[in-house]
Amino acid sequence: MNQLKVDIQAIIEDSGGEWGIAIEDLHTNEIFTEQADRPFYAASIIKIPIMITVFKRYEDGAFTLSDKLSLKREDMVGGSGVLQHMTPGTPLTIYDLLMLMIIQSDNTATNMLIDLVGTKEIQQTLDTIGAFNSKFYNKLMIVPVQKEGSNIITANDMTLLLKQLVNGQIISVHACQQMINIMKKQQIRESLPGKLPPSEKGRIGTPKKWELAHKTGNVTKVRHDVGIFYVGNRTLIASVLSQGMNDLVSKELFHDIGLAIFNYLNSDDQTMKRGCP
Repeated sequence: MNQLKVDIQAIIEDSGGEWGIAIEDLHTNEIFTEQADRPFYAASIIKIPIMITVFKRYEDGAFTLSDKLSLKREDMVGGSGVLQHMTPGTPLTIYDLLMLMIIQSDNTATNMLIDLVGTKEIQQTLDTIGAFNSKFYNKLMIVPVQKEGSNIITANDMTLLLKQLVNGQIISVHACQQMINIMKKQQIRESLPGKLPPSEKGRIGTPKKWELAHKTGNVTKVRHDVGIFYVGNRTLIASVLSQGMNDLVSKELFHDIGLAIFNYLNSDDQTMKRGCP
């Protein structure tokens, strides 16, 4: 992983922004961190622990994922997502709300799910996972005048969370599989996967050459992307958080970091397949 460390440090060195990075190669157990305990405004990355909390309450028997919630006009908020443009009264299953929250980062869907499970339950999820430096306080796009605090995360906490997901250690193996499959369907792909090659399957029945189960979080001068890279036989977790940069600049830097990770995994995978030391 030494070359990957050098490559990423070269990418971020003169960026002018602040970074929090925690990368773990699950094959070699090597770890690279850069200010990984620095707190960052969570933006839409907080939607991952919200998703986990919904699955927990589902497995506790509080509801089924097929249960429907009715879209209310007062639920509609701006930012990402399509629900803000839909007709009040539209029925939506909890599973559909989860899908919209993750793959389109729908803020209205997110707030409906927060109301479903409760703020305290979401913070409890973070504490149970061991993400003690990450905090959840507020719904999205609705900030009270007197708020307790901002939703915050750290790179180390998010990598810990993703590692538990990929190892089937959150709620159940089945729940982890479902959540990772949702994250693989991500439609907002202008950060880490921005320069990656097409990942189409080869012959019928063969797996894709690579996949990325991830979640982005972007607001002005804040860009995050956290996810699980599957390249060949390799699996790597990357949590990359940033702030303080022009959005176009940060987007290009994330593209470069994603490509550096992919090249590291792809080259090492090919080396192992050839049996080289």
